[in-house]
Formats: sequence, C-alpha cells, structure tokens
Amino acid sequence: MWLQCQKIRPLLATSRQSGTSSALVYRRFKSSSPLHGDEGNLATHMHHHMTTALALATPLLLFVPDNGILSKVWGLGVAGYISGHSWIGLNYVVTDYVPKVSKAMVGPARIVCAGLGLVTFVGLGKVALNDHGGIQGAIKGLWIKKEQTTENQDDSK
Repeated sequence: MWLQCQKIRPLLATSRQSGTSSALVYRRFKSSSPLHGDEGNLATHMHHHMTTALALATPLLLFVPDNGILSKVWGLGVAGYISGHSWIGLNYVVTDYVPKVSKAMVGPARIVCAGLGLVTFVGLGKVALNDHGGIQGAIKGLWIKKEQTTENQDDSK
C-alpha cells in the first residue's frame, strides 16, 4: 500500500504544478464518449467478466437442447457477450495501435469497431434464433455430414 502511494504522489504533484486540479486529472481517464468502449474501470471489469462468462457459457451451450426457448435465450446471451467482448477488445487495439498511424483515425476506427460489434450481434443473434438448432446446430453442422437424398444419388450416376 505504501509503495502505491509513493507512485501516486508524483502524479498529483505534477498536476498541481501544472495548475490542473485532481478532478481534471481524473476526468482525463473517464470515458468521454459511448464509443470509447475500453476506457474506465467499468469497461475493464466488464471485459474480464465477459471472458470468464464466455469460457463457462460457450461449452454449456452445446449441452442445452437444440430446439427450445432455453436454446434461443442462451444462444442470444452468448451472442451478446461475444459481440460486447469483441467490441471492447477491438477498442483496446484502437487505443494502442491506431494513434501510431494517425491520431485522426482513432474516431473513425472506434465507429468501425462499434459497427463490427453490432453486425456480430445481429448475425449471431439471427443464427441463435433460427429454427435449425441455433448456434448449437451451426456448430454441430460443421462435423455432421449431410445425408444424400435419393435424387442426389441418382444424379451422380
């Protein structure tokens, strides 16, 4: 605890010397726009909790019955968590790397991140709500071969 106080004191002394109040220094670290998905303690905690929730909820999604209201609600929840997690994570990438290219590109890059998060949610939400097994059906469909009908077998001869 003492070591943490020693690290904070120079920051406060610098802000006092420059004439800015500690409220202004604090305000600098708060989010100024809803598009800043990576700023503030709330976003960091949300991102970490979403990681844990996805690590637990995604495997459990495969054990939920394919066609039913529970499957659709669970799939929609996972879709929301995946899109929110990717939106916050992409904002971290924007904060770290886009200013190295151009500081003017940060705003448009954040808009693109929000758009990708929205498209991800709409797409996964549509898959979760479809009548072909939802997200579980889509995942299982990657490994299950389709049975050929007799018409397809006759065409191949």
